[in-house]
Amino acid sequence: MNQGKLTPDQIAAYHRDGFLIFRGLFDQQEINLLREACKTDKALDDHAFGKDDGSGAAVRLSLWNHPGDGIYGMFARCHKLVDSVEQLLGDEAYHYHSKMIMKDAKVGGAWAWHQDYGYWYQNGVMFPDLCSASIAVDRATQANGCLQVLRGSHKLGRVDHVLTGDQAGANLERVEEAKKHFELVHCTMEPGDVIFFHGNLLHASDRNDSDYPRWSMICCYNYKKNDPYKEAHHPRYTPLQKVADEMIKRVGVKRFEDDSSNVAWLDTKKDASASVLKE
Repeated sequence: MNQGKLTPDQIAAYHRDGFLIFRGLFDQQEINLLREACKTDKALDDHAFGKDDGSGAAVRLSLWNHPGDGIYGMFARCHKLVDSVEQLLGDEAYHYHSKMIMKDAKVGGAWAWHQDYGYWYQNGVMFPDLCSASIAVDRATQANGCLQVLRGSHKLGRVDHVLTGDQAGANLERVEEAKKHFELVHCTMEPGDVIFFHGNLLHASDRNDSDYPRWSMICCYNYKKNDPYKEAHHPRYTPLQKVADEMIKRVGVKRFEDDSSNVAWLDTKKDASASVLKE
């Protein structure tokens, strides 16, 4: 199998389960370059904000719309990631937004059960079939709050969401009932693994009480035929210029003085429609 090209069985599993874990999509050098870049990036840190989980703990994240030409953009635009997403979406993909989830050791808060489309519906997105690709920057384990999913729950349709702390979570009564019908899966991952998941998949994560951080970069994609009908804090259809996979190492080794200089950071103080964000 060519890297970044999914088999018919993998595509079928994604549509059946609502998610697919691709082991080792990014090699050790690629993921080491991303880890070094993000954990030393002052701009990323300066644009980070916390989201309280309702218990007093918070998760830090930074979010941006257009991918740019730095190392973050090379990951979000590389063929092996975008081509895989297009196989799952069945249409031309465009970059909806990316975010870095910084679940730090001992202090990283939880994410409530939710569907991504529970938020994106409000942005004028008609169909829920968007795809997120979560790249493991650090090892993800149950101890440090790995992603949890309810296998097949994307078939439920959109569930109502309510605020819990600074986060909007899916209706708890509906979630508890869903747990009786769908298998709970802890998505443990090694650095360089990627989980692709559907916009309606119910997912969550626990607090990180371990000694190890769990950072992940999540690239979210919409498709051309699903262009939102109104303006919101994430872009409408914008053609995505893909790059060769080797550009990750070329840009990562070269390292611009500021890898994120042309990243369109999202400012929740200015973008009122982005007041509720999630993993």
